[in-house]
Amino acid sequence: MKRVVTSQRTPFPHQDTSAWECVCTMIFSSVCVTLLKYCLSILKNALSFLKGAVRIQTVSFSPNDQNITALEEFEPYIYKAFPVVFSTSFIQHEVIGNYSHLFTIQGANPQLQPYMLLAHIDVVPAYPDGWDVSDPFSAEEHDGFIYGRGTLDNKNSAMGILHALEFLLRRNYKPQRSFYIGLGHDEEVGGKKGAMKIVAELESRGVQLTFVLDEGSFIFDGIIPKIEKPVAVIGITEKGALDVNLTVTSQVGHSSAPPKRTSIGILSEALYKLETQPMPNLFGHGPEIMLFEQLVPVFNFPLNIIMANLWLFGPLVGWFLEQTPSTNALVRTTTAITMFHAGIKSNVIPPKADATVNFRIHSSQSVEEVILEILDKTINDKRVKIEVMDTFDPPPISPWDDQTFAVRVFRQTILDVFPDVASVVPGICVGNTDSRHYSSLTKAIYRFSSVVFNADDLPRFHGLNERISVEDYAKQVEFFFQLIQNCDLNQPTEPHTNLHEL
Repeated sequence: MKRVVTSQRTPFPHQDTSAWECVCTMIFSSVCVTLLKYCLSILKNALSFLKGAVRIQTVSFSPNDQNITALEEFEPYIYKAFPVVFSTSFIQHEVIGNYSHLFTIQGANPQLQPYMLLAHIDVVPAYPDGWDVSDPFSAEEHDGFIYGRGTLDNKNSAMGILHALEFLLRRNYKPQRSFYIGLGHDEEVGGKKGAMKIVAELESRGVQLTFVLDEGSFIFDGIIPKIEKPVAVIGITEKGALDVNLTVTSQVGHSSAPPKRTSIGILSEALYKLETQPMPNLFGHGPEIMLFEQLVPVFNFPLNIIMANLWLFGPLVGWFLEQTPSTNALVRTTTAITMFHAGIKSNVIPPKADATVNFRIHSSQSVEEVILEILDKTINDKRVKIEVMDTFDPPPISPWDDQTFAVRVFRQTILDVFPDVASVVPGICVGNTDSRHYSSLTKAIYRFSSVVFNADDLPRFHGLNERISVEDYAKQVEFFFQLIQNCDLNQPTEPHTNLHEL
């Protein structure tokens, strides 16, 4: 008996469009769910390793006082976290200065000049009290944030760079352009044993770089007055630094018969002068003016007119900027009294009082000019002895124009990953970084962390409740993931594979 089955079988897609759409929807949904689970797994893994890095207390107290045990622990930790990085044949890993790390990633095209990504693994000490979590090295996750010393400064970058590279290598990626990764271990205390030795090693090999990218400025959201959208500010220089020790000595005695002026009183007067007579406002004399000139299209009326005519309104803008600490740092050499020591007992006139003052030097000034300003114009008291300690001038200003390869790459990468950013502009990094040691290898040194920074984040640096959001860290990894791919081209044009497509 012949069976007739044609009328009962499932029609082919071209015979029944709705059935084909149903099948496609089911397949697409299944693929999306699988990809989502995979991406969540990758993110969870990345967050886990960042937390582990934060728990390693690589604290730098001074150049000769670091947590060596923790620094030694960091190397096997990153071996465990990034197995593909350490097993890839075209990647060379070296330990420099005992605890810093240098990675050489060999590209396929030797005609392309290499670049370098920097970060550091040491952190500043943390007061244990006052944190919203149990411990400043707990790496606790709370309300979508990971808390802990190093989450912003700067283990997030160190781990983010290596995570991005690990993800790329898992996709059988090999770069066209060679590049280096440098992770310093003593950035917080000057970088002399880490970054400087990495530079010396690269110099001995004749390495020249197309650019260097280190930590520094951020994507500012709500920090620049009268700008509603986020703005990515890339530091094209950083301030210089000067530490001075001020000392006043006097005869020791009993408090019942005090002299007219004690060592504490004389020194306090000098410190009062430094705080109440700040260094001059230098807005318009350094590259900070470029920041506001290039933000003209983002400002609304009438600020766009004012910023477009800073030759006329510069003094007004400079006065406005000096009204708040965060923008005041852009326009002058800042003065911070950071340590004060005097006295041993309430009824004893102290024979000595001393204080340490930290100056962050504006790009248009030099260390010598600041010292003369302190000695001759501000303190002007021979009883106050001034000892110059650590010091360095502001580094050169890096190029910023449409012909500069790094600028084009940064702009594209930032807009690839952060499409809501209104503008990518140059600025000044008010802190100091390891990147200043690399000026012999390139003239193009930039300072930028791809993290969205709000006004309430400013006190977290070297302060309480340092933290990074889960979303920001994922975006930071994606930024490096995209940047490495964009650097393969001489003229970056189209976005490459997105991290979310892993």
